[in-house]
Amino acid sequence: QLQASGGGLVQAGGSVRLSCAASGRSFSRYGMGWHRQAPGKEREFVAVISWSGTVTYYADSVKGRFTISRDNAKNTVYLQMNSLNPEDTAIYYCAATLKIVSTSLNDYNYWGQGTLVTVSS
Repeated sequence: QLQASGGGLVQAGGSVRLSCAASGRSFSRYGMGWHRQAPGKEREFVAVISWSGTVTYYADSVKGRFTISRDNAKNTVYLQMNSLNPEDTAIYYCAATLKIVSTSLNDYNYWGQGTLVTVSS
């Protein structure tokens, strides 16, 4: 029901925009988050946006470089990632929460399959 796309190979300093398209149901009333899992590491919170788009939170490691946004008419959430570095290499997952926003992965009820972003140095 959540389909993430837009990943790929990018050089350090470059940019990528991820998309998460929802199907089968509307997620316009859900908080939507992006999370990532790097090789050998636990999955971690990256960013979240409220259903209205008025509230956003970011992990400290991406603050000022990543921007989360959403288009409820298109049932799609985006993650614009700029100034990428090799530490950003991970599988990125989009997920939906019934909470307004949450940084806890346990609060997310629906998960997409993930899209791989590889940043080369």
